[in-house]
Amino acid sequence: MDTSGADTTGTGDLPRAVRLAWGLTEPGSRGPRRGLSLEKILDTAIEVADAEGAASLSMARLAKELGFTTMSLYRYVKSKDELIELITDRVVGPAPHIEPDTPWRDALAQWATSEYQALMRHRWWLQLSLGGVPPTGPNNIAWLEAGLGCLADTPLPPPLRFQIVLNTSLYVIGRARFAADFEAASATVSPEYAAALDYSVLLPQLLDPAKFPHLTAAVADGAFDADPDVDWDDADFTFALALLLDGVEKLIDAHR
Repeated sequence: MDTSGADTTGTGDLPRAVRLAWGLTEPGSRGPRRGLSLEKILDTAIEVADAEGAASLSMARLAKELGFTTMSLYRYVKSKDELIELITDRVVGPAPHIEPDTPWRDALAQWATSEYQALMRHRWWLQLSLGGVPPTGPNNIAWLEAGLGCLADTPLPPPLRFQIVLNTSLYVIGRARFAADFEAASATVSPEYAAALDYSVLLPQLLDPAKFPHLTAAVADGAFDADPDVDWDDADFTFALALLLDGVEKLIDAHR
């Protein structure tokens, strides 16, 4: 195999990060090889970010962790942007295995829940900009394939299946971002201040029933009362996902 970094597969028009992710090219062979590889760099970057957050992802910090010079890393990863693009595919990990005979609704719910859990294992990733480029790494493409497979036995045409999978994933990412941000913010708020911001306590002191009749009724009916036995993050995720799947079910019925 040519390890010079030159394209030998006819894929030279693809971005370098894409070719690296798919093993269609390799970093240049010059420079230190023993103890250093693209996989080692990416795994170490994820470990550093898991421990110190997304802000720690610099080539200098990574080089220090690995015990090599920053220039050594540039022989494998050309820039921080390329590093993050490669990490994005590695963070999400392999696509979930869903039994082929699983009904579409259960299958898509499993797929969405697996994506949510994968993202929440590396919450720093949720702080990164999604950018304008769709994920193209092998893991992300495998997730897309698995999601489309959930709808394979439905009468929906392939373009609609793709739209459903895409929007399901966007819901998962949005929900994960909210949960991670809320948890991070809550960690910096004192228990006394958090209690003061409890809607069930705060809103009755502020609301004029004449101006806010619907919100006043919601408070009176216990809409904001906390149940210590309920994991509201999981409950809210499941509730909204079920609403999304209800809409998909109506769309499927319309195509029968």
